[in-house]
Parts: sequence; C-alpha cells; structure tokens
Amino acid sequence: MKLLIQAVYLAAFFCGTFAAPSAVTLRAAALDGLNAKFVAKGKNFWGSCADSNTLSISQNVAILQSEFGQVTPENSMKGSFNYGGADALVNWAVSNNKKIRGHTLVWHSQLPSWVSSIGDSGTLTSVIQNHISNLAGRYAGKLYAWDVVNECLNEDGSLRSSVFKNVLGENFISIAFKAARAADSTAKLYINDYNLDSNNAKTQGMVALVKRVNSAGTLIDAIGTQMHLSAGGAGGAQAALTALASAGVSEVAITELDIAGGAASDYTTVVKACLAVPQCMGITSWGVSDKNSWRASTNPLLFDTNYQPKAAYNAVIAALA
Repeated sequence: MKLLIQAVYLAAFFCGTFAAPSAVTLRAAALDGLNAKFVAKGKNFWGSCADSNTLSISQNVAILQSEFGQVTPENSMKGSFNYGGADALVNWAVSNNKKIRGHTLVWHSQLPSWVSSIGDSGTLTSVIQNHISNLAGRYAGKLYAWDVVNECLNEDGSLRSSVFKNVLGENFISIAFKAARAADSTAKLYINDYNLDSNNAKTQGMVALVKRVNSAGTLIDAIGTQMHLSAGGAGGAQAALTALASAGVSEVAITELDIAGGAASDYTTVVKACLAVPQCMGITSWGVSDKNSWRASTNPLLFDTNYQPKAAYNAVIAALA
C-alpha cells in the first residue's frame, strides 16, 4: 500500500496534476479531535474564543474546525451596537456547525460614559433592557448560551461597585436575566466570573447569589468560571466546580481557560475536574495559539506560536482516551 501511494504521488507530480498539501492541511490532519473526544465523555463541547482577527488566520481556522466545537466572541459582543464583528463570528460558526456562547450582556467594564453617569433607576433599567433586547434578540435561536452578567463580584463574594449595583442594587441581575430570557427563549443563561478557581469566598458568594436570585423561580440557568489560572493553580478546580454546581443550576462550565506556562499537568488536572463533576458540561479555551493570547508572554494555551500542538494538548487527549 505504501508503494502504491508513492507511485500515485510520483505520477501525479510528474504529470503536473499534484498540488502539495498545505502545512495547514497537514497540521489539521495530524490532530486528534479534542472536541469529539470531550463530547464522547458526555460533555457538550470544548470551545475557543475567536473573532474576526483570528478568523482571518488560516492556521487558526484549520484548528478551530478540527479541534473545537464552539466559539465565544472574545470582544465583538461587548459594548456598542456595532454588529460587524459579531455578525462575522456568528455567520462563521453557523456555516461551520459550531455552537456559540454569547459574551457578554451586562458588564461593568468598557461602558460608555453616558451609561456610567446614569443615576435614575428607571432609566438604567430601560437601558439594560434595550441593550439586551437588541443584542441578544439579534441572534435569538442561534446561540447555545449567553454570559448575561459578567464579573459582578468582589473577591469576598459581595457585589462589585458598579453603576448597575449602585443604582439598582442586586435587582439589576434579575432585570438582566429576565430581559435575556425575553430576547432569546432557548439560550442557556449564564452568570460568569473570574477567580472561581477553588471553593473560596468568591465562589461561596456566587453560590449564595444564584440561590437568592433563583429563589422565586429559575432565572440563572448556569454558572461560568473563567479559570485564567496561574502556573500550578489548577488544584482547586474540582472543588470549585462542585461548589458552583451546588447552587442548583442545570450546568456549570469553564468559560475562558488559559494557564500560565501551559503545563500538561495543570491542563489534565482541569480536564479531570470537569469530567468528575456531572454538571460541568463545557470547557472553552481562551484562544487557540499562544501567538494570539491576551496572556501571550505566559504561553498559556494548547497550541504554540507556530500553531503546533503542545505537550498539554497531547496530555489532554490522553486524559480523554
């Protein structure tokens, strides 16, 4: 068989009909199907963030197509009603049969100054509802999930000071989730935050908050822990996921995973933590290649700056065998 393949290769080459496979094609063919292996373990997807900047890189796109089952917009759904980047991401995902996590609807950061200066509760409520109706409504029925409220907690588990909290109190969370459900009846509605990496005070604060908000009926479907980890910082992941699941939500997920140093042992610890918690239904890497990571200097992802799989990728594949 090997000789036959070589003969066909040489005949095609000398007849001028052979086009050598690109490095991108060879690279994608050599990978093992991370998302497929994760889904085979009963999970929904292993995803990655993406946006127009990385969707224009052929090596990045080849790996997204081969290895990831979901995309999250890194920046294009934050802030204004400029939909160009978000439309491009959604259209790419739909055409490539990838799930989509929307990110994010209510966030204290990157706000227009006129929103930050609102002091009237009725006005702010209308602004939240209008923003969510427009953004979530635009993609209704196309998204698997939305990060409805993002990064609302202090490290001690209390609500962060923001125009939303300062004007509306904790009620802004219910306002946002009700608006999101009205805009998209099928998406899983998440509350998402960072440093929910162990069963710490912030994690306990999140559990308590979700239980309070859902006490009169489920508004928050799920909890996302970002898991932007330091090297050696994965040890608390399973305890964190278990604690978050105790809030009574239908699922939890790791939504923005990257790990400084990208050690294989850290990655396998996180993967095994999700596998051990039935409610943990997805992992999203915060990027494909170290080259495009927001933490590029720490080499935190599964693929190096040349879009080659790292030891951590191989270790994750082995853990999913």
